[in-house]
Amino acid sequence: MTAIRIQDLRKWYDGTPVVDGVNLDIPEGEFFGLLGPNGAGKTTTLRMLLGLTPIDAGHIEVLGRSMPEGERAVRHRLGVVPQFDTLDPDFTVSENMTTYASYFGLSGPALHTHIDRLLERVNLSDKRDAPIQSLSGGMKRRLTLARALINDPAAVILDEPTTGLDPQARHHLWRQLRELRASGVTLVLTTHYMEEAEELCDRIAIIDHGRIIACDTPAGLIQEHVEPWVATVAGHGAAASIENELGPRDRAHQVADTWLIYTPDPEGLRGRLEARGERMGLREANLEDVFLKLTGHDLRD
Repeated sequence: MTAIRIQDLRKWYDGTPVVDGVNLDIPEGEFFGLLGPNGAGKTTTLRMLLGLTPIDAGHIEVLGRSMPEGERAVRHRLGVVPQFDTLDPDFTVSENMTTYASYFGLSGPALHTHIDRLLERVNLSDKRDAPIQSLSGGMKRRLTLARALINDPAAVILDEPTTGLDPQARHHLWRQLRELRASGVTLVLTTHYMEEAEELCDRIAIIDHGRIIACDTPAGLIQEHVEPWVATVAGHGAAASIENELGPRDRAHQVADTWLIYTPDPEGLRGRLEARGERMGLREANLEDVFLKLTGHDLRD
């Protein structure tokens, strides 16, 4: 069954389309990624999905309810991990959980048992009575995830959940998300970490200028849109060698003083470059290469 359906979704600001005909179907239990550069329309799409921004045209259905008409019913079955910290600094860890639970009408001994289970799930049992100010950034993100699960949601929206975390904290949160996915919860993730999306998501949609420009599994996106290998050659003086030694199916792009060469024949390319005295690094293509090819290398504010 479909957990989230978005049909011909549109939003304009001052006559300019910021979401321009988005169509998505996310099945129940899928871990889905929505990626895009700044200003691409992903945040506006999520805000309309959550009922926080009015829909100008199109249709959104979440957990069987049309939005925004079904917003109240949907909120009781949805969890949200926002991009920025919204924990109450005046409350302890457990008080934050209890207060949030009250928004869903939850209280009593069963709630306290539920909170204990959630805190144990995110390895915060020993911080139950700790003030929020005493928590590290990783602890706060894990608490925010636990808080989002207080209502046993059928789907969870995760807006850049690991921004600012160190690698250890990020991998710990990934484990929690995989466990949620395994339990059948539908997950929708936005992130600027391509490794994170490639590691976690079953499918990924890339949005730019308000439109979905690609949607597939991570492996499918890589196979369809970029060459299988990426060679790297450093140094401004490498330009002449690269221009003369590219194969017919090679593609080169310069980033600062490094050349990225996308190629299906890395060993042939290596031989030609080494004959010219150039040293070449090599790696497999990844989701970041797809993202940069489809959305461009230029900086966006």
